Amino acid sequence: MRMRKKKNLDTRLENCSAVIVGEPEAQRGRWRELFGNDHPLFLEIGCGKGRFILESARRNPDINYLAIEREEGALIMATERAMKMELPNLRFLDVDAARLTEFFADGEIDRIYLNFSDPWPPNRQRKRRLTHSNFLKLYDCVLAKYGQVHFKTDNQHLFEFTLEEMCGFGWLIQNISLDLHNSGLDNIMTEYEEKFSNEGFRIYRLEASRRGEDTLTRAHTAPRTPQELAETPRGSAARSYHPAP
Repeated sequence: MRMRKKKNLDTRLENCSAVIVGEPEAQRGRWRELFGNDHPLFLEIGCGKGRFILESARRNPDINYLAIEREEGALIMATERAMKMELPNLRFLDVDAARLTEFFADGEIDRIYLNFSDPWPPNRQRKRRLTHSNFLKLYDCVLAKYGQVHFKTDNQHLFEFTLEEMCGFGWLIQNISLDLHNSGLDNIMTEYEEKFSNEGFRIYRLEASRRGEDTLTRAHTAPRTPQELAETPRGSAARSYHPAP
């Protein structure tokens, strides 16, 4: 469901230009120069109103954070909050995640967060899911050698789909939780997460790590466009996963 259009949206976004990266293509391979340091670079794809990324940046000043959000109503809420909090280690992008390799160089990102991504329930739309193998190929290019994807959802079907895609891709799956809020793990909630949890839904979580150069051939041989990536064979390494009772 799309948010209702906010009043004076263009003016409000302009007022938040200090935290919005206007030409992300120009920063490709140079993101740490933007922040003026050599700290790790973490990216959230689909930050919503920003609760998770704002609190993460506040708690971890020695990590650089980037957040992608296409819904302008949510983006303005997140960026206005960021302006008030004055977080030098956080910036926002209004870009399409399918174009990640246009904005980030090989190995430039250390961690990607996917929090409560759209499950696109019709199976015919599975390629739009952010954990479909086509997107995993993008992440494989921009993540560092042992970079990670941290994934959370309330949707059991999407969680199972994600496990299958990532295992088939040859990534190491670890820290799996089938009931995050009763697991004792440290956790920063998103707005959706709090809503779903209050409604009695279980929250699923996992961490997936690249295994390095032995998964997919990358660097100078990696495909450079989303079209080329879509045509690249998936990693041949696979591992089975059996959910806990």
